[in-house]
Amino acid sequence: MKNASTHLKLLAVAIIWGLGWVAGRVAALEIHPFTAGWVRYIIAVACFLLFLKATKQWILPSRDQWKIITAIGFLSTFLYQAFFMYGMRWTAAGDASLMITFNPVFTAILAVPFLGEKFDFRLGMGLLSAVCGVVVIAWYSPNIDLPINERLLGDALIGMAALSWACTTILMKKAMTGENPMSPLHLTVWSSVVGLLIQTPAVIWEYSQIGFPTDASLEGWAWLAFLAIFSTVLSYVWFADGIRTIGAGRSAMYVYLVPIFGILSGWLLLDEKLGISLVASFILIVGGVYLAQSKEPSST
Repeated sequence: MKNASTHLKLLAVAIIWGLGWVAGRVAALEIHPFTAGWVRYIIAVACFLLFLKATKQWILPSRDQWKIITAIGFLSTFLYQAFFMYGMRWTAAGDASLMITFNPVFTAILAVPFLGEKFDFRLGMGLLSAVCGVVVIAWYSPNIDLPINERLLGDALIGMAALSWACTTILMKKAMTGENPMSPLHLTVWSSVVGLLIQTPAVIWEYSQIGFPTDASLEGWAWLAFLAIFSTVLSYVWFADGIRTIGAGRSAMYVYLVPIFGILSGWLLLDEKLGISLVASFILIVGGVYLAQSKEPSST
């Protein structure tokens, strides 16, 4: 099979990102949210910078590029991490992995005012389908051992994380296609550096209020390291390699597997529940994403 190693790497990325929801759930229950995000990116940024040095891709952004990098760092590293870690305290890993799939729909909607895309029938139907999927998982989740008010709060926070990432995607598209464009790798690395700096005051505030999480288990810290090294750094490098080798469209197909692995990981490792509502929600959200990202056929 041509490019078999690339496809295996992309499959591994889907599995790692699926496991990331279990990692987030365990870490969020044991480590304070801002501290968890800060430690995650201390590790990730160190790995990213070493990767740039080792591959001789060390390029510093220009003064103008730092402006959009700062905005991306605030949205992707600070805001997304805050919503993600707080959300994972309240909802199940499998439920959250479905909620985050709403991200491409948010991106398609934001592309209308900010990138000049058209709000057409398919986008409208995709949005409706995805919203129905969110309603199904929010109200009919099989994880009834979690109080519904906590699950709804957690799902809402994960939804805000998806919106934060969608805003990031719009800014990254602008940065990669405007004047003096940057590569996805350099945007990711330098926005992570800026985001880490933005996180620092929040960590100091959190420490002043509740101290350092000295009672966190080795398992909690190990899962946090997994998020940093595998879910953030390694997966990004492999996914970027997949885009270069087989294209963005074919690589993106593997992202649809992430909720499946997230749900199965939560079931196997956290004793979360399975149910028909998860299947229905997956079909509605992924179907909505497909519609939202597809184009209306041009008339001839």
